[in-house]
Amino acid sequence: MNDKLLSFLGIARRAGRLSLGFDAAAEAMRGGKSELLILSDDLSERTERKIKDIARQTETQTIVLNISMEKLGGSVGKITGIISVNDGGFAKKLKTLCAE
Repeated sequence: MNDKLLSFLGIARRAGRLSLGFDAAAEAMRGGKSELLILSDDLSERTERKIKDIARQTETQTIVLNISMEKLGGSVGKITGIISVNDGGFAKKLKTLCAE
């Protein structure tokens, strides 16, 4: 599951459908572009709480993966624990891959 998921995140990154990092993800959510928020399991409590508050306010679905920030970031070319998926099709496929 993780390999398929990470590979698909790389494809979404190359397609320009992701916002990486806290500021970019928060901007995408506030701008109504974000379809899905993906978080690594090793974010600091403070950062996780702040980004989840924004997701709750903007009604953006959030998934916390059992993947480290380093591994998650490695799949998209930038070390980050916060990824906003800004495309409905990519978000739907990622939700399916997470459920497997």
